[in-house]
Amino acid sequence: MKMTQEVVIIIAEDDDGHARLIENSLRRVGLHNAIHRCGNGQEALDFLFRRGPGPHRTSDTPYLLMLDIRMPKVDGVETLRQIKEDPSLRKLPVIMLTTTDDPREIERCHLLGCNNYIVKPVDFGKFAEAIAQLGMFVSLVQVPEINDAPLISSCQSPKRQ
Repeated sequence: MKMTQEVVIIIAEDDDGHARLIENSLRRVGLHNAIHRCGNGQEALDFLFRRGPGPHRTSDTPYLLMLDIRMPKVDGVETLRQIKEDPSLRKLPVIMLTTTDDPREIERCHLLGCNNYIVKPVDFGKFAEAIAQLGMFVSLVQVPEINDAPLISSCQSPKRQ
């Protein structure tokens, strides 16, 4: 019997302050999952597609990607497109987390296969609150392993008795 594995949260965000705020807000709501930070879309793609010299995803680990749109090198929309076009990665849950509230951009991301699209509030307190709510949502989400593996448990590890 395979043991339940905890989801690794990938945060692809070029703004260090936003990335720290996302991570801290997730921790405050009780998510203690491993977090892998990517500073741009190219780093996220290299991690997921196992390219280049940096760290790479492992086949037996479930992941969830929080993806900003406005990033250098490869933007979030192109990153999303490449992920969802790949047969081994298309089941990866992707949450767009961005300041862009353009309805055309929202539609485009959904057509490309994003699972959720969340607009980051400009106000610091509201941003932290939105991330906290996202953390509660993430703790309940069922995330499939990529590489056509079966569905596994939610993001939070089961409580030890």
